[in-house]
Amino acid sequence: MTLVEDVYTTRVSDEPRVIGRPDPVFWGDPTTAEYADFDRRGYLHREDVIGDADVGACLAEIERIQHDSALRDDERIVREDGSDAVRSIFDILELSDAVRRVVELSGAYDIARDVLGSDVYVHQSRLNYKPGFRGGAFYWHSDFETWHAEDGMPRPRAVSASIALTGNTEYNGPLMIMPGTQRSFVQCSGATPDDFYRESLVTTTPRIGVPSERVITDMWQRHGIEVLTGGAGSMTMFDCNALHASGGNISPMPRANVFVVFNSVENVVQAPYSGSAPRPSFLAKRPR
Repeated sequence: MTLVEDVYTTRVSDEPRVIGRPDPVFWGDPTTAEYADFDRRGYLHREDVIGDADVGACLAEIERIQHDSALRDDERIVREDGSDAVRSIFDILELSDAVRRVVELSGAYDIARDVLGSDVYVHQSRLNYKPGFRGGAFYWHSDFETWHAEDGMPRPRAVSASIALTGNTEYNGPLMIMPGTQRSFVQCSGATPDDFYRESLVTTTPRIGVPSERVITDMWQRHGIEVLTGGAGSMTMFDCNALHASGGNISPMPRANVFVVFNSVENVVQAPYSGSAPRPSFLAKRPR
């Protein structure tokens, strides 16, 4: 395989920089106002992409999977640090026919093909769960920075779909995004430790693969922060390079979202750019 040139250098040893993104956000000509808005803000939102019955079927799958004794020690089931509370269930499209059907019904595949200008495949799928009172935070980051450094994704030609199975309100740890940051690649500092994913999947304050507080502050001053709320059955799709985060959930109301990453078939992952070993396939699919 001919390796694609690294124009998104990260995990640097010197002072990290913010560089302009040389690649497009919308890989084609945005033909609708919704897509033009995605190109500008880095995300789009739709309500009621799935119905109540499908929401209920997916919520039942959370209960089934997290209490399945055969999966008790499966590394795809990530629990909150120091707790049995489920944080993420990875490979959810492989573990659940019901969830796979819901994603197909949502329209996410069609949107991903339109945005990325090609056919797509699923790079990663998971179910993120924040139980009431103890759901942990996800710190500010760009997904593409991690997928580039640790999975070998060459370009930011990927898009994520987050399908809400509960109401995402302003108080139960919803997604926060800095609109417009998808056009700037934020380098991160520090070498990538071996098997770092084991730490990064559970910690609320990662030490590698996140921007500095100075850069986060500067990006906030330039772009602001939007809190993305929506009802159960809604869907948000966002660019892989947009800076985003979510706070912890200390409300009584749980938050659950199906999360699927679509990558262009013209952007297949290769050797990780950080020089580390590839992460497991439940974090980064490598099509044959």
